[in-house]
Amino acid sequence: MTDLIQEHHGVPVLVCAADGPPVATEQDALDQLIGGAFYRTDIVAVPVERLDAGFFDLRSGLAGAIMQKFVNYRVRLVVVGDLSHHLGASRALRDLVRESNEGRHIWFLPDLDALAARLAPAGETGPEPGSESGPEPRTEPGPGAPDSASAKPIDG
Repeated sequence: MTDLIQEHHGVPVLVCAADGPPVATEQDALDQLIGGAFYRTDIVAVPVERLDAGFFDLRSGLAGAIMQKFVNYRVRLVVVGDLSHHLGASRALRDLVRESNEGRHIWFLPDLDALAARLAPAGETGPEPGSESGPEPRTEPGPGAPDSASAKPIDG
């Protein structure tokens, strides 16, 4: 699978492929994830499988450094997937996830449906308007294409 740009409730999201290269350093985050900002996305959704184990060991400083990069570049980060293994091993990580999820910039969510729900306007529930199961694939050309509920592959 390749990385895709999807829109959820009008918000462009770079959805990174689970089988992409691992993110083990700050430079990896810049090269592989924050580059999504150049595709005119507001959010980068990265599967938990892509993140090196050091990300979840807060003593390593990797999570803090990567999260700070996202804040500095004004791109929101969403870590998508099952964190239970990591959360069970660290109270500090549980606290970080809880506090992050209370904010607007960095979220840890179980799946893309949860992301769509977080991005839904207040009071709206269920699938996005005009869709029974979520956004349709984007068929327009690259950056600068007209906004629509969509997804398109990103080569990289």
